[in-house]
Amino acid sequence: MSKNEIESKTKLTKLLASAGLILVTVIWGSAFVVMKNSIDVISPTYVLAYRFTVAAIGMVILFWKKVRTMSKQEFGYGLVVGALLFISYYFQTYGLKYTTASKNAFITTLYVIIVPFLHWLFNKVRPTRNNLIAAVIAVIGLALLSLKGDLTINYGDFLTLICGICFATHIVFLDRYTATYDPIRLTVMQMAGAAVFSWIVAGLTEGPCNLAVLSDWSVTGGILYLGLASSMFCFLLQTVGQKYLDAGTSSILLSFEAVFGLIFSVIFLHDPMTLRGLVGCALMFAAAILAEYTPKKKEKPVSGQQTVAVQ
Repeated sequence: MSKNEIESKTKLTKLLASAGLILVTVIWGSAFVVMKNSIDVISPTYVLAYRFTVAAIGMVILFWKKVRTMSKQEFGYGLVVGALLFISYYFQTYGLKYTTASKNAFITTLYVIIVPFLHWLFNKVRPTRNNLIAAVIAVIGLALLSLKGDLTINYGDFLTLICGICFATHIVFLDRYTATYDPIRLTVMQMAGAAVFSWIVAGLTEGPCNLAVLSDWSVTGGILYLGLASSMFCFLLQTVGQKYLDAGTSSILLSFEAVFGLIFSVIFLHDPMTLRGLVGCALMFAAAILAEYTPKKKEKPVSGQQTVAVQ
């Protein structure tokens, strides 16, 4: 295979991985409405326990042959990212009790600016100038999309900041583990680990589980959607996609959840679409393009009809 063919194949793979992460944010954006309705009926940590349990069972059924050959390292690292995932969702959910939804969404997605530095710290991968500029543009876009009015700091904001830091750490460690280990096995253990931690914490903090609520099909349907689509399918796509993208780019693409959350809120919850929101969306798209932009090499002629590539 020629160098050009290898480069073309690599670009196509990264394009497909990027498209996969965008699809993840589309589903997560739609899941916001489902999650809101579910929490109205079931306590938050039990919602997490149900959704991650459904996801884990679904993945074990689909990928049983791979699960059977899981290594000790994949088992352990899967539990690590599963724990980070649970902690992130837990603090996001309880942060929402003490702050506004808009501030909760914005502070959570500050992982966009945190990830490049954590990636540098843990994985020794220095962020590029494009990554840093794109992260700043993305944060401005997220602020336009999310922040409305009250900018004071409260207890809920602090809890949500812990969530954002944990999400950033989750992305960075997932990037490290997928470089070596099978993304499907990691996702199985990630879902199983998040489910186990959810059940333990729910039992300790929210009392006994009330299974009677699952007799309502609208509730059960919502849990199945959160488990199979928003958790199993999305985290599998995220884990596979991050194998082919750097952590900084992944964090920017995943932050598009805010964009699609706004779109679905306009469609289903009849929230108004403002000029401010449109500008925020445009900045998010600009950040995503910049994060993956690589200037073409120019050919500079030299003596003897040879050429050298310069930036």
